[in-house]
Amino acid sequence: MPKPENVLPHKWKKGQSGNPAGRPKLPDLKELLATVLGDTRSGKSSAEAILKAIEAKALRGDVKAAELLLDRAYGKPKQDVDLSGSMVTVIKPKPIADS
Repeated sequence: MPKPENVLPHKWKKGQSGNPAGRPKLPDLKELLATVLGDTRSGKSSAEAILKAIEAKALRGDVKAAELLLDRAYGKPKQDVDLSGSMVTVIKPKPIADS
């Protein structure tokens, strides 16, 4: 246990912050993505170039690329879940008290 006389000089004063500048501000992700994906090269936006690259992979037989495009375009397929079943009751024995 530390000695109180060693701890008290290092405690924060009432109303004092240990981090007066606060957390550093991060750039707005939506704005950053819009800027990056909106860049144009060879007359195509970056977003178009990415989609064309994924499309090319899908057409060559890459199942993951095809799945990505189809899921983004049409949404993931709905899956039916069967929740029917029976309940099983488990009876736990009482613990034996130590003598």
